Amino acid sequence: MLQRKDFWIVLILFVFLPAQITAQELAFAPVAIPINHIVAVVNEDAITRYELDEAIKTAIGRMQQQGMQIPDQHTLEEQVLESIITKRIQIQHAQEVGLSVAETELDETINRIAVDNQLTLPEFHAVLENDGISYNKFREEIREEMIIARLKEREVNHQVNVTEGEVDNFLQTQKASAEGDDEYRLGHILILVPENMNSDQIQQRAERAEMALTKLREGVEFSQVVAEFSDAADAKNGGIIEWRPISQMGPDFAQMLETLQPGEMTSIVQSPNGFHIFKLLGRRTQETPTVIIDQTHARHILIKINELISESDGKMKILALKERLDRGESFEEVAKLYSEDASASSGGDLGWLSPGDTVPDFERVMNALLPGEISDPVRSQFGWHIIQVMERRTQDISLDRHRQSARQAIRTRKSDVVIQDWLQQLRDQAYVEYRLDQEL
Repeated sequence: MLQRKDFWIVLILFVFLPAQITAQELAFAPVAIPINHIVAVVNEDAITRYELDEAIKTAIGRMQQQGMQIPDQHTLEEQVLESIITKRIQIQHAQEVGLSVAETELDETINRIAVDNQLTLPEFHAVLENDGISYNKFREEIREEMIIARLKEREVNHQVNVTEGEVDNFLQTQKASAEGDDEYRLGHILILVPENMNSDQIQQRAERAEMALTKLREGVEFSQVVAEFSDAADAKNGGIIEWRPISQMGPDFAQMLETLQPGEMTSIVQSPNGFHIFKLLGRRTQETPTVIIDQTHARHILIKINELISESDGKMKILALKERLDRGESFEEVAKLYSEDASASSGGDLGWLSPGDTVPDFERVMNALLPGEISDPVRSQFGWHIIQVMERRTQDISLDRHRQSARQAIRTRKSDVVIQDWLQQLRDQAYVEYRLDQEL
């Protein structure tokens, strides 16, 4: 079982904030507890002092676990409040576009978190309870994190495309760079410059970046300057960008970072979305291992089970087809005539399959067959199958994996810019009223 400290490190991805409460509901609530007044209004939702205080406690706990310096109370309040506002705006937008998470999906995710922490579900409940966290509250926070992740992925899918030419260029550039395979751990400060800013406003942001750099050069703790100045999404984690291939940072940033030694900082770097300051916290070589796997060339016949075909009818149909194959009829011809899969036109041919390409029930039976052997009917989530293994081979897929990693690096680099711009647009469109200064 994990130590308590390790357990919470795994869970710091999830920011525990209290449930939402609308401004209208608060208007009719009894004013019996003065401490729980409104500190901000986001569109039609209100954020209370209680919510802010709870989030601040969580933020302090996270900073202490990571050995970060805790900023002064005023700075911490502003940063945490802004984080709550950003999250609230995203949840509201998700509701507007109809995004949700099914209860079964939520259950699976929570079970996976428990398993990752080497805990049974009852043990997981007990750990939450011992740390004063309501299971229902935790469950709703996980739901919100899943919704936000899907919302961001939806936005990225709409705007980010990676071409084969980009992958080729990426790999060529990486090959030419002596540091192309290195991973970097960075401190990051971003002074955001939205697209609609005029020259005077941009100059003000540039001066703000200069102020941040001056404080760093005077020896102020990096995490404290992050808390005071950074607009980046990673600010709530102390501005830390965990180990990332240098290639994901973009060619201009990569060229600058390659010259740094651990502990050194860049000057102010301007990009389309603002002014950046980076500090190199660590560098390590990223090995590109040889990847050799066993692949199976297989074909199948599928009879789907749906509202038109019952379980019993589907099973009878697949058994009849198996009898025809046992009598010597061509697998290819039977698949073309009767299979309800997209592969039917090619005689059920699925091509070369790697581990994990098919669902577990299908893969388990396929792996047990000898080349040329035909399986008995197999039930999967898609319906009833008959499988035939045609041949097997051992394949080096290192190049495919290398291209896949390159494609992911390019996508991540593009996504960072897209998400930052998108969050700023959401923020600009939202009505936000701050009331911290109205506290007595």
